[in-house]
Amino acid sequence: MRKLFLFVTCILLACTLLFAGGSSESSNDGRTEITLWAFPTLGNSGDVEREIIAAFEEANPDIKVNFETIDFTSGPNRITAAIEGGAAPDIVLDAPGRIIEWGKNGILAPLDDLFTDEYKADISEGLLNSCTDGEHYYMYPLSSAPFWMSINKEMWEDAGAWQYVNTEGDRCWTTEDFYNAMVALGNAGYIGVNVYCGGQGGDQGTRALVNNLFSGHIYEDGKWVANTPETVDALEMLLELYNTGAIDFGRSMVAADELQLYQFQQIASTICWGTSNAVNYATDAFTQFSVPFPSDDGVPELEYLANGFCVFDNGDAAKIEASKKLIQFFCDDPVYGPKAVVASAAFPAHESFGNLYEGNDEYALLASWTKYYGPYYNTEDNFSQMRTQWWNLLQYISTGDKSIEQAVVDFDNLSNATN
Repeated sequence: MRKLFLFVTCILLACTLLFAGGSSESSNDGRTEITLWAFPTLGNSGDVEREIIAAFEEANPDIKVNFETIDFTSGPNRITAAIEGGAAPDIVLDAPGRIIEWGKNGILAPLDDLFTDEYKADISEGLLNSCTDGEHYYMYPLSSAPFWMSINKEMWEDAGAWQYVNTEGDRCWTTEDFYNAMVALGNAGYIGVNVYCGGQGGDQGTRALVNNLFSGHIYEDGKWVANTPETVDALEMLLELYNTGAIDFGRSMVAADELQLYQFQQIASTICWGTSNAVNYATDAFTQFSVPFPSDDGVPELEYLANGFCVFDNGDAAKIEASKKLIQFFCDDPVYGPKAVVASAAFPAHESFGNLYEGNDEYALLASWTKYYGPYYNTEDNFSQMRTQWWNLLQYISTGDKSIEQAVVDFDNLSNATN
């Protein structure tokens, strides 16, 4: 009996030590231990992150970093489960949409102390806006990249539409140029663009097109809005071009479908081009020529992707401070910061990093477009609700199930409805 008692006691003691070790703020060697989860922003292998973490640990021997990659398919649900289970990682490398929502929910550590006046002077205003909920900064930015259009040069030349393309400087062009080009392409038997609206995938492309044509905004004065003269004018223009066969509405398509149409030369342009899509849908069959979105004043407001880190408030001040040190190392270190940016195939948050793609004319052009970043609205309340109403709006007007006037009123009401 005594032997059994001693055996049980040993087991209980071992379990106590095991669970105590799991909740400790330090590793067994006394270092503060933190965990980073990263979506494959810097590549699928995780090699870049591991290299940077090794350098960080060498420079900060009192901190140990556990690292794990997560994918875009299962990753969001895994983070949600970890949060709900009280086991969130200390750091996540992600995008503002989720990060700012977590911040609003009170589960992140504010990063306001990192956003000094000197630091903010080196970051574009548009990118800074993506890092905050308006009260606190929750994302520490690494890099960003615009979304833009790509056109099939040979198809446009054949249709006589190339004359409307600005090939100089930043290649900015006007709504009038766009309209004339679409008419020319339609007359030649081509489909100029496909306004896909079968779901929310890549829906920033369709909003960028509509918003730029007459300098409209989808979010104004704290509300989602489509019932404005600018948006109505843009929708009327697109519907006119659709009715004449110059463009199409892909009611069963999302961006991936539209990109395939472009790659296989079934449409003359794509409205969902970005750094990753330019790689994934590259082809030698024709010349892919990049242009910003057309606008009535010739000055675009571009949608953009932002990458950055957030720190979860797991109730341990030492872990929070160690996590802040790590994200600053990833983003600010003069050696490893640029390495991380290039791995993200985007452009540095730090303007002082300069041109990291020396000799790459395409990337030099894209870098010049960062000054055209428009307001970042992906972090506003009811964003996901608005996205559903957006592609529904495009479907309704293209089928004629609703007039434009009725569709934009319904969009406003449903997008801003509170449960």
